Amino acid sequence: MTLSSTTSLPAPEGPGSVSGAPQLPAGFAETFTSRYVDTGELRLHAVTGGAGPALLLLAGWPQTWYAWRLLMPALARDFQVVAVDPRGVGLSDKPRDGYDTGTLARDMVALMDALGHERFAMVGHDVGMWTGYALAADHPGRLDRLAVAEAAIPGLSPTPPLFGSDAANDRLWHFAFNRLAGVNEELVSGREQLYFGRQFATKAARPLPDYAVQHYVDTLADDAEALRASFEFYRALDLTIAQNEERKSRRLSLPVLAIGGAGNQGAGVGATMRLAADDVESLVLPECGHYPAEEAPEAMLSALAAFLAPYRDGRTSPDGRTTGGTAGRTDA
Repeated sequence: MTLSSTTSLPAPEGPGSVSGAPQLPAGFAETFTSRYVDTGELRLHAVTGGAGPALLLLAGWPQTWYAWRLLMPALARDFQVVAVDPRGVGLSDKPRDGYDTGTLARDMVALMDALGHERFAMVGHDVGMWTGYALAADHPGRLDRLAVAEAAIPGLSPTPPLFGSDAANDRLWHFAFNRLAGVNEELVSGREQLYFGRQFATKAARPLPDYAVQHYVDTLADDAEALRASFEFYRALDLTIAQNEERKSRRLSLPVLAIGGAGNQGAGVGATMRLAADDVESLVLPECGHYPAEEAPEAMLSALAAFLAPYRDGRTSPDGRTTGGTAGRTDA
């Protein structure tokens, strides 16, 4: 670990930190610590704990590291867990730009460098899945295994039609809305509960706890810069799409686990990753929507434990990759 990147910074406080987050699992604060990490370009907030090889957890829009809270205690028995708020999210810095996935991937590499992790595994959900793909493609020597959940990847997945079905429109209308320059912030400001609350209510097959939804909404409602930054991932899509058009010419060789909720993306996550990767295991979780880490934590933990076991145990092939996965399996 680069001590100068962490020891001179203040301890994170407030509801976005381990000390202030609501209703964490019993004993959580005995294992995990909130810390700021200076990457050289910006300050990121990470929650770290556990023992073993490094495992990076990256949530999506409109969530924070808190999305992983139900999985983290079990994962920490086998891994050094790093659950991070990316730029623009939670307690991390919120610059005006840098929300394309190439930059977001570089942020994650810089974070893991600062924490002393040259090689690591990663789990990315939603926008975190976008970043995971970019990291695997742009920095192929850094990731051992990649698990992703519940997203299509702009510039890789087929572009949906403008005039799609009602169901598709209900799932995707926020993409166009979030890309607007400014008017979306004006319309949502003061109505965060309506806008973000609807996202959680309509995309979950099993409702998230009220306290969790309120935590996410409050994080965005209490800070105008957090609200602004929440849209920046979408405003950067022109650049992200152009990057992904180039990335897909370089296929991924590392093992990939693609997780979809039967009530949302389903097998589409695996179909997306097979457009980019040769070693893809696809898993569809029944009675689960867009938020598997919170809707189906036990099923997701079981899937991650099996997928990450070769990495945990250090079983490697001659090319440096861990072996022992179940590539190509699809569970419906």
